[in-house]
Amino acid sequence: MAVRIVTDSTVDIAEQYKKSFTVVPLTVSFGETVYIDGVTLNKQDFYQKLVSSAELPKTSQATPDAFGKVFRELQEKGEEAVVITVSSRLSGTYQSARIAAEDYPNIRVVDSMNVSIASGVLAEYALRCASDGMGLDELAQHLTQKREEIGLVAMVDTLEYLKKGGRISGAAALAGGVLNIKPVITVKGGEIAILGKARGSKKANNLLAEQINRDGVDFSMPLLLGYTGLSDDMLRQYIRDSQALWKDHVDTLDCVQLCSVIGTHAGPGAVAVAYFKSGEVK
Repeated sequence: MAVRIVTDSTVDIAEQYKKSFTVVPLTVSFGETVYIDGVTLNKQDFYQKLVSSAELPKTSQATPDAFGKVFRELQEKGEEAVVITVSSRLSGTYQSARIAAEDYPNIRVVDSMNVSIASGVLAEYALRCASDGMGLDELAQHLTQKREEIGLVAMVDTLEYLKKGGRISGAAALAGGVLNIKPVITVKGGEIAILGKARGSKKANNLLAEQINRDGVDFSMPLLLGYTGLSDDMLRQYIRDSQALWKDHVDTLDCVQLCSVIGTHAGPGAVAVAYFKSGEVK
C-alpha cells in the first residue's frame, strides 16, 4: 500500500488531485462566527464575505486533536502517512502536527517551509513519489530536500492584508501602498519577503516573469498557478502577458482559487505561481 499524503487546508492543490489527499482544516472567523476552512465555508463564499465584511477575518492553526483524529484513523487501517504543512514560520500548524505525531510511529511530518500552491506542488510531487513506491522515511527525507527547489512568486494588490495579519511590518506595507504600486512577493526561509514593487499590474506581471526566468522552470515537475478573490481575471491577464514564458504549456496550466486562510492574508486580487526550479536561466 502506498504511503498516504496528508496536508493542512492551506496547501492549495490542483482540483484533479484533491481526492488523493487527506486534509486537516484550519479555521476562519468572521466576528463571532467560526468556520472550518473548506468544510463549512467554501472558497467562493469566503471571498464574498471578505469583500463585504468591515473587519478582517481571523485564522487559527489546525490543532493537535484535529491531526490526532486523522492519525488514529490511518493507524486503525494499518496505513502510513507523510504530513505536509504550511511553513512553521507562518503558522503553528506544523507544531500541532508534530505534537500529534509523537504517539504514532506510522506518521512523518514535513515542514514545507512554504505556503499555498508552493506547498501544493510539493504535496503533488509527494503523491507521485508515493505512487512510485517510495517508503515512509525515504519519502519524508526526500521531500525535505526537494522543498529547497520550489519557487513561489506572487503579485498582491495591496500589502495591507499582510500587515493586518502580522505577516509583514507596517513600514514594509506603507512602502507598497501608494501610487498604484503592486508588490511582488515570495517566500524565503519560510517567511514572506518582498521581491520588488511595480507601478501597475502589467509591470508587476513582468517582475513575476523575470523572477521565474531567473529560476528556470522544470516542466517535468508539478506546476501550479493561483488567484485570490471572486474572479480569475487578473490571473488570465498574467498568463496572456507572459505567454512566452510558458511556451507550449499555456493550455495545460493548472489554476486554482486560493483557500480562505491564504486569502485572508493576501487579500483579493493576488496572482501566484509555484514551480520547481530547473536552474537553467533563460
